[in-house]
Amino acid sequence: MRAITASDREAGLGGLALTELPHPHAAENDVVVRVHAAGFTPGELTWPATWTDRAGHDRAPSVPGHELSGVVTELGYGTTGLTVGQRVFGFADWARDGSLAEYTAVEARNLAPLPADLDHTVAAALPISGLTAWQGLFDHAGLSTGQTVLIHGAAGGVGSLAVQLAREAGARVIGTGRARDRDLVLGLGADAFADPATWDEPVDVVFDVLGGDVLARSAALVRPGGTLVTIAEPPTVWPEHGRAVFFVVEPDRVRLAELAQRVRDGRLKPLVGEVLPLTEAAEAFGRPRRGPGKTIIRVAD
Repeated sequence: MRAITASDREAGLGGLALTELPHPHAAENDVVVRVHAAGFTPGELTWPATWTDRAGHDRAPSVPGHELSGVVTELGYGTTGLTVGQRVFGFADWARDGSLAEYTAVEARNLAPLPADLDHTVAAALPISGLTAWQGLFDHAGLSTGQTVLIHGAAGGVGSLAVQLAREAGARVIGTGRARDRDLVLGLGADAFADPATWDEPVDVVFDVLGGDVLARSAALVRPGGTLVTIAEPPTVWPEHGRAVFFVVEPDRVRLAELAQRVRDGRLKPLVGEVLPLTEAAEAFGRPRRGPGKTIIRVAD
């Protein structure tokens, strides 16, 4: 099968190439998925799990990309809940070969059934971004109706979904980003838009995807009893009378299905940016985002 591989940690983007790999094996509780569309995170070439497995062994060349949508072609021993020929979407384990390949082996628990009326391209933009937005807002920050949430990077994959979910929950939403993103973020339902360096009003929840100085100064914006949530890096500055949480998204089949239903109902819209073939995936890793939305790799028709 064809796949994008990362062969050398020191080479970074220069080590990415389209190569031929053996067909993946479905281990116990796995399924093999024929990938139709895949998503990736540009920074994942710096993640330790891209280069070593859970036992610490080197696993290069590795296949990057973790979000996927496709069709089940094979079941591993003991796998339940999914069937061969079923449309599915979800995300691959961090420490295993990922989704930028024609086939990939995935733990069944990481996947949810994909309704027939949802396009693979849209579905591939939903798993990690959607679950991250939900878990950050509600599981970790406990956002509720009437509260105010400040969402940094509101035009990105995670931020755009967080804006929509927070708005539907009845929160007051302030989105931050570059000036060019203003109309987009307000169109998603945000009540206000600001530069992340200039917003200074207190809020109940800060949801950060940027890290660095933006994360550090956000601690002072959290009201007593509020929460600063980030997926960028562990915070070094905490709210004086609140909480700070750094988390990594967890698989959740039930929540994935609920997010897909929201998309079907028109209540949630993943932002899809460029859609590129697998042959251009290596190049896409290294170039800046060309507008709003997540870059999706179309692996199969």
